[in-house]
Amino acid sequence: MGLFDKLFKGNDIEVSSPVNGELVPIETVSDPTFAQEMIGKGVAIQPSEGKFYAPADGKLMALFPTGHAYAMITKDGAEILVHIGIDTVKLNGEHYTIHAKQGDDVKKGDLIVEVDLEGVKNAGFETVTPVIISNSGKFSKIEKKSGAVSAGDTVILLTQ
Repeated sequence: MGLFDKLFKGNDIEVSSPVNGELVPIETVSDPTFAQEMIGKGVAIQPSEGKFYAPADGKLMALFPTGHAYAMITKDGAEILVHIGIDTVKLNGEHYTIHAKQGDDVKKGDLIVEVDLEGVKNAGFETVTPVIISNSGKFSKIEKKSGAVSAGDTVILLTQ
């Protein structure tokens, strides 16, 4: 990257994977709300382990008491929803351990929730995790990555 690229780079916002796993096409998620990107554009991750982290620096605006979902807003205004599993609200928090609280200022990589993925699967639920930009219409370009990811790897690049 040259000097001009650094100086004139737009206000790109990097959204990181909240978990280790494999990116899968969002269209393949069994819940049409996510598959059809009704809430916003995003990616889906099949987690390989149960530690879920903050995908960016920002404020934890919502953390469901069940632990199955959390939402944050970055200083640049990106609204990010992490939804751990499909229909997992029905577990009423079973298999989820919360490590943060709503209203917390968080840094990328802060542990938010731990999940017993096998427990969730054995209860009959999918663990695929949509990561959604709920205000995606605000951005001129949304670039999505694919393949295997580690927590902290950029999975979505937003351009204002």
